Amino acid sequence: MALDNKLGIETDVELAREEERLTKARALELFEGGLLDSCEAGTFAGLAKIHGYLFQDVYEFAGKRRTVNIAKGSFRFVPCLYLEGALTAIDKMPQSTYDEIIEKYVEMNVAHPFREGNGRSMRIWLDCILKSELGQVVDWSLVNKEDYLFAMERSPVRDTEIKALLASALTGAVDDRQVYMKGIDASYRYEGYSAYRTEEFHGQT
Repeated sequence: MALDNKLGIETDVELAREEERLTKARALELFEGGLLDSCEAGTFAGLAKIHGYLFQDVYEFAGKRRTVNIAKGSFRFVPCLYLEGALTAIDKMPQSTYDEIIEKYVEMNVAHPFREGNGRSMRIWLDCILKSELGQVVDWSLVNKEDYLFAMERSPVRDTEIKALLASALTGAVDDRQVYMKGIDASYRYEGYSAYRTEEFHGQT
């Protein structure tokens, strides 16, 4: 059974296609409308704004902290009981250097504050912090899927790999539409979404 959704879709496959189509169009709007620049970089409120915008057409819980416990494989994300405290602590983490920013990103991933759509929202959120603090973003199209997933899986114990991997893909082209669109497509591929390309939605926003 598919997650409860605004579209009334009952199968996982159909929901995945529609979710990808609708949220990629919203991701392009975030960029072209300058909405990302209005998000508070490095806070849960900023992340919630991104998530809420991306998933507004699909889920009632868009932008809202989850109320259920979730896990991926054998790894359990922060339990609901402790989620609010964890997010408050993450908000207070420093973000003035590259290492601090990635450490904050890793902690937010451990928190996984939403029922669905955490990774895709958090990668945009990470770029907002990097742009705000360092004048750079990750060119996600240069980051191999398997390398990324392995590094993120290891990151709660050892963050060296994810720091090195993302550092090698940093670019100063923070306002480049092509870098952004290719990055969104790569980000979605990490999660298994590859039916559409973001450039297909250019001009529809």
